[in-house]
Amino acid sequence: MNTTLKILLSLTILNWSVGFSQDTQIQLGVKVAKLVATDLIEGDSAKEQLHIIAKEAELLKYKLQVKDSIIYKKDDIIKNFKEIVVTRDQQLKTSKELSKKLNIDLKKQKAKAKMFKLGSGVLTLVALALVL
Repeated sequence: MNTTLKILLSLTILNWSVGFSQDTQIQLGVKVAKLVATDLIEGDSAKEQLHIIAKEAELLKYKLQVKDSIIYKKDDIIKNFKEIVVTRDQQLKTSKELSKKLNIDLKKQKAKAKMFKLGSGVLTLVALALVL
């Protein structure tokens, strides 16, 4: 039988034989007293270790929540940057198309200006020829 159990059993028997008075004194042998003290100290340290482990578990849960939150925010930021890149690409494409259209319109306007200059020069010559 476990020594701790033997000690508790003997203490219980002594307590029943003496009664439930609070001023009852029990004298234990030195070995038994040392075992009782050792068991009490080990029990207290076990309770303290359990308390520390529970705190560490809570801290790990909190750290995991923080990490998950950071990952979620990072994913959200990456998604936003991808959307920005797509929007910038669309803007760049539209800008290039408009630039091409403007260049074509500019060439047309230059051609019209040249035709107008040539036409006005020819008209001036015709007018001079008629005057003479």
